[in-house]
Amino acid sequence: MPMKTKGTMSRRSFMKLSAAAAATTVGSSSRILYALVSEKQGTQPNQLRDQFSACDMCFNKCGLIARVEDGVVKKLDPNPKSLKSRGMLCARGNAGVRQLYDPDRLKYPLLRKGQRGEGRWQRLSWEQALDHAAEQMERIGQKYTRCGFLFMAGTDMQSTFVHHFAEVYGSYNVISHESNCLLSRNRAFLDTYGVVPTPDIIHSKHVIMPGANRFEALVTPDSIDLMTAMQNGCKLVVLDPRFTKTAALADEWFAIKPGTDMAFFLAVAQVLISENLYDQKFVAEKTSGFEELRTHVQPYTPEWAAGETEIPAKDIRRLARELAAAAPTAMVYPGRRSSDYKDSTQIRRSFAIVNALLGNWDQKGGLILPKKIKTGSISHDPPFYEDNPDDRVDAGRAQMMFDEEGSFKHTRDAVIEGKPYPIKGWLTYKTNPMQTGANRNKTIEMIHKLDFMVTVDIAMSDTAWMADLVLPAPSYLERQDPVSAFLASSACSGVLTRDPVVPALFESKPVFWIVKELAKRLDLAEYFDFTIEDFRKAQLKKLPEVAKALKNDGVYNLVGHSHGIHEGKPFKTRSKKIELYNSRYAENGINPLPVYRPPQAVPENHFRIVVGRNAYITQSASTNNTLLWELEHENCLWIHPVPAKRLGIQNEKLVEVQSAVGKGWLKARVTEDTRPDTVYMDTGFGVISEGLSKIFGKGACIADVLEDHADRISGNMAMHETFVTVSKI
Repeated sequence: MPMKTKGTMSRRSFMKLSAAAAATTVGSSSRILYALVSEKQGTQPNQLRDQFSACDMCFNKCGLIARVEDGVVKKLDPNPKSLKSRGMLCARGNAGVRQLYDPDRLKYPLLRKGQRGEGRWQRLSWEQALDHAAEQMERIGQKYTRCGFLFMAGTDMQSTFVHHFAEVYGSYNVISHESNCLLSRNRAFLDTYGVVPTPDIIHSKHVIMPGANRFEALVTPDSIDLMTAMQNGCKLVVLDPRFTKTAALADEWFAIKPGTDMAFFLAVAQVLISENLYDQKFVAEKTSGFEELRTHVQPYTPEWAAGETEIPAKDIRRLARELAAAAPTAMVYPGRRSSDYKDSTQIRRSFAIVNALLGNWDQKGGLILPKKIKTGSISHDPPFYEDNPDDRVDAGRAQMMFDEEGSFKHTRDAVIEGKPYPIKGWLTYKTNPMQTGANRNKTIEMIHKLDFMVTVDIAMSDTAWMADLVLPAPSYLERQDPVSAFLASSACSGVLTRDPVVPALFESKPVFWIVKELAKRLDLAEYFDFTIEDFRKAQLKKLPEVAKALKNDGVYNLVGHSHGIHEGKPFKTRSKKIELYNSRYAENGINPLPVYRPPQAVPENHFRIVVGRNAYITQSASTNNTLLWELEHENCLWIHPVPAKRLGIQNEKLVEVQSAVGKGWLKARVTEDTRPDTVYMDTGFGVISEGLSKIFGKGACIADVLEDHADRISGNMAMHETFVTVSKI
């Protein structure tokens, strides 16, 4: 039966709770297996100590200090030496201690018994679990080639070892979580600048933020720096169909019609060029394709764009002029944004082009590329497998996909189709595509095509619930990690790492240990003949000052000017300049300049559903956290009062939201914080896993409703192309 706790729990009480709940199977009335564990002895009473670490509650890796008393982590505080996080720690970061002491944690290896998703498990020893996994990997590799096994790892400092293992195992079918949300931005800026620049937002005087929700979907240091910049007089303009907290704090908010961002920025480019407001010297010296761009944007006037975006022409023209007046300390914010449309790369190309016209590259308050620490590594030449196919399973399904990232959407389609060759195995680590990949029914269909699926995670996520073998991972506070170099924003590039704050609880093992043990069983041990400590020593071999700072301060910060450092250096593009017109696109049958296509009209009695994040939900990984759960017990559907009245929908009453691929039930939030044609719901609820006791049976799963479209160029999942009906229950 589920166990619920209130208040602070001691380590002894936590152990007793887990022991009392020990079981061997999970039926329909119970939540999850609990392991019988014994408390480690030898802790001195009243022993107090502090230890540096780096948060892992999202991808930001903010510096922190763990306060440990009698072997128990009592509190997590920000590391004041961490410039990336500006000496701060958010709600999610503070809740990291509850991830460590979560009764719902996975405690030992589990083997599925019965049908996938039925929730019946058998406890295994690690030897049994690893032997079984290695046997399945060997069998699938022999029958379907090594590329018949798929690997997927989330953003994590140990994910590099999953990639390394996939390489030596022999599969180049490796996909990332970022193929669901981020890659179209990277593709667009890389194809324009040759690099993905970083916004120097703290020094900016004018920021237009399309879609990004920086005061809720936190990115350090941008979220903090944006507030500082605004206090120093920076103007913030938000374009978003929802009235987010970022919109609420902005100087101006425009409820732009979803899917029309490109129209807005092509019109801004038209004003900058037609009124000679662009940086003429910069454009002449540092860009290529300007004359083609000048001709291209002539028809994209503010008057035309007003009809597309529903933003008045006078405001579009005024904002373009204000951007130019503030340049080069002005920008169109290029940061992370929710996955959206089939032409996402081209939408973001329009952002990149306007930034180039402002001449803000390598400028204070513009787009910069700070220096990054280059760490060493341990390298091995992987073995060669003659029978492997020629390419990835998702090759050719997107026009310019990143081979090292792949496309979850296209890979899933290929697995279901069995073309161009079968995929029969899947290893996932710290990622939950059952919640984060659009069209959950397709993910389930994909899993049923597999012979074997193994998941390594901290909790029984929906993805783990569908797996054949589930392996328990420790929290970030219990493990040793390699060194990780980060590139953030102005004067805060650097390096961080992690060491165990407390010993690992239960039978949890880091993924490095898991893949190393699998390598032994697959006669690949020579490729993992090192420890984490060996790996870190190789990384820091030529960086003694970094090693010293990590020991003394918990972080190494590379300080100094981050702008003006690329002056005179060529861009890493074909033309060696910023490519407004991309000739490589033209050669590959892609429009070399962004061509606006109106979004599909919302059908009658339908709504466009959009995705996003708030400040305490990390995709789906933190909704079951007992501290963060107190802030949101379940998700709700944002719907505007006008259509709600028409449909007879009342606030906080149940509604059904349905698309062509699925449906869900959840409470309505009747609010003017969204456009009348747009609805919204948080990610991470409507779970199928009974192992998530706080949120099982709560809210609806957005992945059930979203259709699985993709950006044509990058293969990025396009989650804003779904239309839904909403009806009262």
